[in-house]
Amino acid sequence: MKIGVAKETLPGEARVALVPSMVPLLTKGGHGVLVQSGAGEGAHYSDARYEETGATVVKSASELYESSEVVLKVQPPQAEGKGSEIALLKADSVLISHLAPAENKGVAKLLAEKGVTLFAVEFVPRITRAQSMDALSSQATAAGYKAVLLAADHLSKFFPLLMTAAGTIHPANVLILGAGVAGLQAIATAKRLGAKVEAFDPRPAVKEQVESIGAMFVDMELPKEDAEGEGGYAKAMSEEFLKKEQEAIAGRLPKMDVVITTAAIFGKRAPMLITEDMVKLMPEGSIIIDIAAGTGGNCELTEGGKVVEKHGVRVFGEPNLPAKLPFHASEMYSRNLVNLINYIYPEADSEPDFEDEITGSSCVIRGGEIVNETVKNMVGGGG
Repeated sequence: MKIGVAKETLPGEARVALVPSMVPLLTKGGHGVLVQSGAGEGAHYSDARYEETGATVVKSASELYESSEVVLKVQPPQAEGKGSEIALLKADSVLISHLAPAENKGVAKLLAEKGVTLFAVEFVPRITRAQSMDALSSQATAAGYKAVLLAADHLSKFFPLLMTAAGTIHPANVLILGAGVAGLQAIATAKRLGAKVEAFDPRPAVKEQVESIGAMFVDMELPKEDAEGEGGYAKAMSEEFLKKEQEAIAGRLPKMDVVITTAAIFGKRAPMLITEDMVKLMPEGSIIIDIAAGTGGNCELTEGGKVVEKHGVRVFGEPNLPAKLPFHASEMYSRNLVNLINYIYPEADSEPDFEDEITGSSCVIRGGEIVNETVKNMVGGGG
């Protein structure tokens, strides 16, 4: 089977779906690996390195898509413009990438109409035997880490406690909203930099995890609702619940130098945790890093891809932080994809077992139809 690695076309996307060190893990199983020239440049992987590990470098996107049975990408395929990737995909080909269906409804429909089979990495089930294929978690690790570094770079204060000849410098106060993979990594990174860290999450079950890595857990009065949905994801909550969350957060904001928001609801708009009035409570010069900017943001002032300064506070809308760490983010994503490919196609000539939980759950489009009910509901139909 010929597996093609496409060069990402989304502006600012520096990651690549397969790094050179992973190529032998596919070729030893009998697969051929094609790489579009320049695909790895943004992550500092040259064409020569791919060739050294057994891949064949092809010059153009059209040649790659025409020659590949399976195409690997990071971002969903671009649907419009001169470089439309959907137009390049063969009708009988397989695509493995992110889909982000809530933000790319048209893409899902076009792929179904084209007859492409799509395995969407965000639909790999969160079960023990699929952990090595969990691209959402690996990329969230990169996002949580980078968010703290971004905050430290732009904050006009030191992060750690310093005892100096000029007196004592108190540590920065950092609040992390959301204690999923990104939030926990942000907590750990902020602690390593010496900040005083607090964390908020509406799921009481994560309190022990938060405290185990050195942060103070911010409690709230819980209405009679369970904030955790299927697969460990947070779920959409009632207006009453959201108001209680905002009250708990607002009580911590007046002393916070940095707030990092990571709260997301799978397939839906990110919850609004910080209103403009709440931003006014923060000290001048403080910073909000909104990792959830790609799905609407957790702060009312967030604008995706922009820095908004209002009421003396800067709000960074960061929809794609993993792309700012392309070397290691690509390495982790690549390992997730190779594990998924070798699971779906254990032999070079094998066919996917769509009755299998991992294969069936991650397959979103097949036979000209959107077969995943969640995606079907998001885009309003199937093919």
